[in-house]
Amino acid sequence: MRELVAAGITDPNLQKSYQLCRKLNAQHGKTYFLATRLLPPGKRPFVHALYGFARYADEIVDDLASTLTIEQKTEALTSWGDQVLNELRQGSSADPVAAALVDTVNRWQIPIAHFEAFLKSMKMDLNVTQYSTYDDLYEYVYGSAAVIGLQMVPILEPISDDAYEPAKDLGIAFQLANFIRDVGEDLERGRIYLPIEDLTKFDITVEEFKERKVTRKVKELLKYEIARVRDLERSAIPGIKLLSPASQPCIDAARILYCGIVDAVEEIDYQVFDKRAKVGLDRRLKVAGQAWLKARKYF
Repeated sequence: MRELVAAGITDPNLQKSYQLCRKLNAQHGKTYFLATRLLPPGKRPFVHALYGFARYADEIVDDLASTLTIEQKTEALTSWGDQVLNELRQGSSADPVAAALVDTVNRWQIPIAHFEAFLKSMKMDLNVTQYSTYDDLYEYVYGSAAVIGLQMVPILEPISDDAYEPAKDLGIAFQLANFIRDVGEDLERGRIYLPIEDLTKFDITVEEFKERKVTRKVKELLKYEIARVRDLERSAIPGIKLLSPASQPCIDAARILYCGIVDAVEEIDYQVFDKRAKVGLDRRLKVAGQAWLKARKYF
């Protein structure tokens, strides 16, 4: 409640929506939630609202326990997504999740186009199982990841519009790191997010990849994808300095932890088909502790 008061959110119904989004963030995005705790209290609810929207849409797409067909999921996502987009244009919502999102968008003047792009990518997840080229994949990751960074920037109060492009790069780096970590899980869902042209570059067929064996060629492929993550991370770092000083510790900690996923992949010797690479608790606590020392003066 202290965070809501600090954010100037006093309407009881809005408070319930923001609290629901916070719960979704705490339950399903633990690293993201940890990083959000490094923001000033008055900014945290707005980040939770963005997460709540994204998580709710993602649940429709990836609920493996669901008995819904692809067509039914597409219909459900389209129906809910269209409702939210209409409410964003109207400026109000009674939806338990969307109410906080609409309020956040109104307060920070976040372009609705970012949410349109996100929902487009979620629909792609229901119908597209692999991407021929990196350019093809970029269309997906722009909506699923780059726009998350773009949505965040207004809340983080940039000192220059030059902060937006690095935010896109950082969002994409996070997403690509997840793709590398989740290769095995994605195969179980019938998806390959690594561009097929990259597999071909290392003389790997789709059929070989589906055999889930970490061969020398697969290791070289994963090294190539990890290098792409690190290039994007490097290009994003200068943009963090263009954010409000109160926001920088949070985003820098998120950068280290999310991009650190590829370090964890290397530590398990690229065994991504059978293991889930994780940034260790000691490292998470160390990064969070160092960031907290920098951030606490803004609390």
